[in-house]
Amino acid sequence: MRDRPSMVAQQRFSRPSHSGIMPRGVKGAIGLLGILTPCLIATAATALDPEGEWWVADRAARIRVVNCAGAMWGIVSWEANPGLDSNNPDPAKRRRPILGMPVLLGMKEAKPSRWAGPIYNSSDGKTYSGGFTVPSANSLRVTGCVLRVLCGSQTWSRAAAGARSETLGPSAAICSRLSETR
Repeated sequence: MRDRPSMVAQQRFSRPSHSGIMPRGVKGAIGLLGILTPCLIATAATALDPEGEWWVADRAARIRVVNCAGAMWGIVSWEANPGLDSNNPDPAKRRRPILGMPVLLGMKEAKPSRWAGPIYNSSDGKTYSGGFTVPSANSLRVTGCVLRVLCGSQTWSRAAAGARSETLGPSAAICSRLSETR
């Protein structure tokens, strides 16, 4: 008789049935979560499209983001106060207009909705390491860093569909001009 566990010991060590351990509402929520999880994962994995016209934070300029052979380029498509790239370290480029000038320079996708690459700042004539993320369909978070330690960022907002600059032409023409100047 000693080899056989008592009925109390059997109850203590046996696995409880799943039907008795969760309240009804919790079971329903877990079941719904199981159904929705593939949808949530698919939505999270879908990258948001950065292509289009973007207002810089102070709305003093718009940047047109185009995809050229898998690299994202941002070109100044409109500016409130047109000017020249007078702070460029290359004296030959100091007389070029800022309008039509690339500022996001061939960024590569690092993760879904996240691109990395150089950023040119015409205000000081310097190129910074950085990138951008697309947190939502209507916002672009741009970050530039000095020595990957001191970083600054700003959020750009998507311009209305009719705000597209016709002076730059179609994306294919922009990519063609960019490949000629590299």
